[in-house]
Amino acid sequence: MRDQYYEQLDQIVDELVIITDRVRTAVADATTALLETDLATAERVIGGESDIEESIDEVEERALVLLATQQPVATDLRQLVSTLRMVADLQRMSALAVHISKIARRRMPAAAVPAPVRPLIRDMARVAHSMIGSAARIVSERDLDAAAALEFEDDDMDRLRQELFRVLLEGEWEHGVDTAIDLALLGRYYERMGDHAVNMARRVVYLVTGELPVA
Repeated sequence: MRDQYYEQLDQIVDELVIITDRVRTAVADATTALLETDLATAERVIGGESDIEESIDEVEERALVLLATQQPVATDLRQLVSTLRMVADLQRMSALAVHISKIARRRMPAAAVPAPVRPLIRDMARVAHSMIGSAARIVSERDLDAAAALEFEDDDMDRLRQELFRVLLEGEWEHGVDTAIDLALLGRYYERMGDHAVNMARRVVYLVTGELPVA
């Protein structure tokens, strides 16, 4: 009976990793829709949110069933509590990918991101994609060194967002108020993805050590 219990715990971790990879793909696709003015890809990201939500709900339900029926303690309890926290982060990252796609779709056939800031948005998307991938590996391997390194990637994301604000606020902005608002939102969305990836890594630290890192 306990063998089945531990198998279920392992399956939950495997599903978390799969969902994280799916979210990373959604973020990459949302960025493609944004930078390449690709309506079909934007619609795919928007339409695919419900599938990711369904997978998240299934993992959450399985974790709650184990909490209720197995009365886990120590590391097992921390794993289930961490799972419930991480699915919330994944849910939010999926929603942020949809928000990016909706900005892209609303602006079509025009591009939502003017040429001068495209490199910045591309860099923010690249860092977000890398951080989500790192989060998947950290969850899978319980790699505390990688969890610590992710904090430095988050610093890169913060620096890029500050640079984006400098572009929007300094000098002469020639692309209109609505575009500036969209870009401020996009910067926030990518930054929040990084924050959620860091949250997931910190949950792994909690799982392994029993202590949450200081934010």
